[in-house]
Amino acid sequence: MRRVLSNGSFLRFYLLLGIALLVVFVIALAGRSFIEQVRREDYREQLAALPMSLMTQQLADAPVEQRNALLERFAEQLDLQLTLQPISDADLGFFERSRLEQGKILVAESPWLLQQRLPGDTWLLQARLDDWSEHQWHGSIELLGGWLAAAPAAERDGRIAQLRPGSWPLQLLPSLPAGLTAAQQAQLARGNVITQLVSDKLSITLLYQLPGESQWLQAGPISRGDTLPLNLHLPLLMGLMIVLSLIIYLIMRSIEARMARLELAATRIASGRLETRVKVESGDFLGRLGMAFNGMANQVQSLLRGQQEMIRAVSHELRTPVARIRFAVQMVEDMTDQPAIRRQLQGIDADIAELDELVDEILTYARLGGETVNGAELETALVECRAMAERVIDTLSPLHRGLALALAPGPEIELLAEPRYLQRAVQNLVGNACRHAKSQVMIHLWDEPNLVRIDVEDDGPGIPPEARADIFKPFARLDDSRARSSGGYGLGLSIVQKIMAGHGGSVTIDTSPTLGGARFTLLVPRRDPQA
Repeated sequence: MRRVLSNGSFLRFYLLLGIALLVVFVIALAGRSFIEQVRREDYREQLAALPMSLMTQQLADAPVEQRNALLERFAEQLDLQLTLQPISDADLGFFERSRLEQGKILVAESPWLLQQRLPGDTWLLQARLDDWSEHQWHGSIELLGGWLAAAPAAERDGRIAQLRPGSWPLQLLPSLPAGLTAAQQAQLARGNVITQLVSDKLSITLLYQLPGESQWLQAGPISRGDTLPLNLHLPLLMGLMIVLSLIIYLIMRSIEARMARLELAATRIASGRLETRVKVESGDFLGRLGMAFNGMANQVQSLLRGQQEMIRAVSHELRTPVARIRFAVQMVEDMTDQPAIRRQLQGIDADIAELDELVDEILTYARLGGETVNGAELETALVECRAMAERVIDTLSPLHRGLALALAPGPEIELLAEPRYLQRAVQNLVGNACRHAKSQVMIHLWDEPNLVRIDVEDDGPGIPPEARADIFKPFARLDDSRARSSGGYGLGLSIVQKIMAGHGGSVTIDTSPTLGGARFTLLVPRRDPQA
């Protein structure tokens, strides 16, 4: 079983998700039980609200010397054991005292113990009974009816408003409600309380006629309180959703973190850091994927290193026969004075110089493609960009006397970069522009907030948009005027791209808005000076 779990990421994910659902189910049951307990306590408090509120209100309004007589009458009428004591003498906790200070009722069950503070007083009324029965219901209505009958008709609604009816909605009726039988009307006339059952809601309504009055007191319908209130439902559902979301997030975060490490490693390898490897933490699917990824990186690194070593070896080996051929050509040239032979020898010498330059380009490209540039930070120094561009112009101007090479005016710009490579990139672009320009090549330097932009423009035929993505490939050439006959080996722009990748920048190409030819743009990001 352990081997199955260690080799299956998704199986482990579903197992953890199942455990999470089980935990949420247990939490839901516990929450439901807690809410049911709160609901039962609230229902008991609502049930005891009317008689306790009625007794405390009458006791608070009565003089102190008459309170004992009222307690005896209340105890006999409601069949309760009543005591009145200072609230400071009661054995109460902090939260119980706080609830009493707010005017609420404390209810304890088995046996029932009801406690409420007298309004605006420091006395506490305690009521004890074995269980609620119809006697307490009817006695509470009769007690309320007598209290209302003792007040003028205009003050009765105000007295009802002073009470806390709880689950006993109270109202005074000027006439008998419809649907009463003759026996029920007779009982009301005799001063009894009648109980009505509303069948569709299974709720109870109590009716009582005020003594000597043509008004009827209706209490109810009294709800059973067996439904969860909305203010308890919503926190339960929201809590379950939050817990489940948190558990799923923690599960997915582990998988996402491992996938993010794979993505980071792939990005680093794509940028040339071939030494990057993925940490393998387990033997599951993602672990096997990491091992396959590391194997792929090893293979790519080995192949690339072998290819670069071969290119360097071949390039170095070519220099020896090229040097011997050049030496032999010079010896033959010294041994003859015939103009035709000397012209042929000069052509051979030019071809040898071109071959030597090609070998140098290949070595440079192989060196830039190696891990020493793409896989490590370049050694940077502060470069004065205008001075660098002027050096490039001074180097290439004697080779292209028919062209106007110019640097656009502007402020001095300093940049942290590898001086030799950056100048090589600019020189390659200017040399490429000189080979294809008609009369003019222009260099622009732009100092932007986070980078330095270098534009090299010419007035040549330009580069078609469909061919712009291919010109940075090694040995790539076009079929128009920028072909092999115009010079170059197809490595200059590839070298520029490698240099920009080593600096974390890029090279782009578009059409020059002023000269009409091609415009190559170097974007070199600024770096913070090293401490």
